[in-house]
Amino acid sequence: MPKQLVSELEPGEEVKSVFLVMRKELRKTKTGAPYLALELADKSGKVEARIWDNALRYKDAFAERDYVAVSGRVERYREQVQVVVNSLRRCAEEEVDVSDFLRVVGTDRAELEGELRLAAEEVRNFHLKSLLLSFLNDPDFMRRFTRAPAAKNYHHPYLGGLLEHTANTVRICRMVCELYPEVDRDLLITAAALHDIGKIQELEYDRAIDFTDAGRFLGHLLLSDQMIRERVAAMPGFPEDLAMRLRHAVLSHHGELEWGSPKRPKTLEAILLHHVDNLDAKVNSFREIIERSAESDSPWTDMRNLFKRPLYNPRALSQEMELDLEEELPR
Repeated sequence: MPKQLVSELEPGEEVKSVFLVMRKELRKTKTGAPYLALELADKSGKVEARIWDNALRYKDAFAERDYVAVSGRVERYREQVQVVVNSLRRCAEEEVDVSDFLRVVGTDRAELEGELRLAAEEVRNFHLKSLLLSFLNDPDFMRRFTRAPAAKNYHHPYLGGLLEHTANTVRICRMVCELYPEVDRDLLITAAALHDIGKIQELEYDRAIDFTDAGRFLGHLLLSDQMIRERVAAMPGFPEDLAMRLRHAVLSHHGELEWGSPKRPKTLEAILLHHVDNLDAKVNSFREIIERSAESDSPWTDMRNLFKRPLYNPRALSQEMELDLEEELPR
């Protein structure tokens, strides 16, 4: 069955494709008739769906997080696209191409991992270097770390996104150290490499990206800190003050209390990590928004985005200029 992406569904067209069920609720109409309200998804986005007929028949035929083959049509309801399902069946794993549902980082993961290992080799402080290598040389940790996304939405929301974001953060921090020689380079690089490691426990990403119970209750800041404390406790002689400064940089890297940090940055390394982390996250978010608006004729996006304002897309304008230039060239 050819895959129809959620982002390409248009009102009036027929639907015959496989989707992931993100949400499933049995509801009743105003007259008391049962119907199923669904949220279907793939790597391009999510769409509301409804099963109006035979809702009770389908109620137990599938569950949330199942892949389902859907036959139906696309309609517009309250200015939103909605799929009206005529028939549906649960799919077996072998019928599904996982790449239709989870995006993967475009950069080679071995190259990104190599960047982190190179940075770790440059760390001169014995304790910090040993801590970094205890993670990088742990096969189970690295298997999860190199596959995990960096977020459910917004920045680096794809498999390998956490590795890409971490490698970018470390790369920028290495540059920053050249500008500000008073920075404790070893501390900043170590904090940059470890600042988001708790996301391997915060997020689940087998079929779709979502939060785990630990992610909802604790969040990756506390989970990262816990993972660091456990490793430090297993390393005799690790200086208490050094561990405290490292943990502070990791715990405060969101910058402000209202952004989830239990403490605001109080060291130069913590301040730098906050701004570098935010820089890479925001640039990636901008790229994601622009990519989603690539088909638009306007050089401006709408306001429905992370930044809550129209964003300028120079690529759309440059494409328009190229077309104008082609028309003006002599034949």
